[in-house]
Amino acid sequence: MTFDLAWVSMVKPKGLLLFHGAGGNKDHFVFRLIEEEIQIPVHSVNFSYRDQSRRRPPPRAQKLVDEVNLATSNWAEDLGIPPSHLLIGGRSMGGRVASMAVANGLKSRGLVLLSYPLHPVGKPEKLRTGHFEAIDRPCIFISGDMDPFGSTRLFNECIQLIEGNVSMIWLKNQSHDPRKNLNVLTSSLKEWIGALR
Repeated sequence: MTFDLAWVSMVKPKGLLLFHGAGGNKDHFVFRLIEEEIQIPVHSVNFSYRDQSRRRPPPRAQKLVDEVNLATSNWAEDLGIPPSHLLIGGRSMGGRVASMAVANGLKSRGLVLLSYPLHPVGKPEKLRTGHFEAIDRPCIFISGDMDPFGSTRLFNECIQLIEGNVSMIWLKNQSHDPRKNLNVLTSSLKEWIGALR
């Protein structure tokens, strides 16, 4: 697999910051697997609603976008680098709000979007892609080809809206929370990160 990122002339990524899905947390097994396999620092954080003693639903997206901005700024400061040297992303809702933060002006090196929810289950008319046209960073999407949050056909249409270079990786016969072919996920991510110059 070869990623055509020759047009990118920025610094190599110095870290990957990941945000969890609506029902998950920072200890998701895919995050731990990525941390073991990727050769740059990987850090995941809980959104504040997951740190409450009671189980709560996610707040409005803009509050989560604000938390993405703050977490990115804080981790970049800890590493002694500008936020623009970090890759950000996450699973499902976490990846969605990370992409919204970048569309709203957060400077990042690129986006790592795992099981991105293009729309609510069974409602493909309610696309969550209104901000895609404002994304000008390199992006990698990794999703199961049976994910009910977005068909392969719909993904192929929607990623055309993104100005930045986009790579789309499919995990065969997998749904929204893939359990197999995860070697494809990690090897594709490693190669994509390695191609960023």
